[in-house]
Amino acid sequence: MKPSASEPGAPAVEAPPDRDALARARGEWLRRVEAEYRSSVITQHLTLWLTQAGASPDLLHAGLRIAADELDHADLSMAVYRAAGGTGTPQLARESLEHPKRSGDPLEWDITRVGLDVFCLGETVAVPLFRYLREGCEEPAAKAALRRILGDEVRHRDFGWTLLDAMLDGPLGPELRALVARELPGCFARIRASYAPAFAAALTEVSPEDRRWGLMPPARYAEVVEKTLLRDWVPRFRERGIDARAAWDRVGH
Repeated sequence: MKPSASEPGAPAVEAPPDRDALARARGEWLRRVEAEYRSSVITQHLTLWLTQAGASPDLLHAGLRIAADELDHADLSMAVYRAAGGTGTPQLARESLEHPKRSGDPLEWDITRVGLDVFCLGETVAVPLFRYLREGCEEPAAKAALRRILGDEVRHRDFGWTLLDAMLDGPLGPELRALVARELPGCFARIRASYAPAFAAALTEVSPEDRRWGLMPPARYAEVVEKTLLRDWVPRFRERGIDARAAWDRVGH
């Protein structure tokens, strides 16, 4: 009699790959490739504007380093996509890679808007999001990508707050502080639409195989956003004389 898989001495039997999980992993990591490329483009635009505005060399070097980081993140994400069986390429419409100035506004206003939206909000919430994604990740390529990305996101977050301080401490500080207060509800609305849409609350589970590839349930994204509001955004903006709680509460009203 041949031994069954449950009998001593039976050969190891590998479970067949979960094709649905692999498809989800490919879809998610390809989206991350595209997001990282867009982040690089935005940061390159922002650094150009900072150069034109005569910003400090420290900010310029930091911006250029972040733009390079984002390209590295795109390469790492592409490696995960390939490891999951992906054979396609990112589909990036050129118009989605543009970041034009708002007509008639001072350059400093555009710098402050982008720094606020992309870094003070986006990169700040990215730190706990990537930390959670890394915790459940076991696939080697995905784990390596998340380890590198998380390490960089902390520096990217800090760049955003340093940039905001530089703008608020400059000669246009009072009007830029008022601009941040006006823009913040819209920025929060975009964050909530991306990470915490109403339907996400019911989606509380993903499979172990999804977690292995660095995915997490939509409801968890919403929880992380709420925690970031209390732990980061409210106190950090309060230190700068801006009421983030009031801006958050205005969203949807």
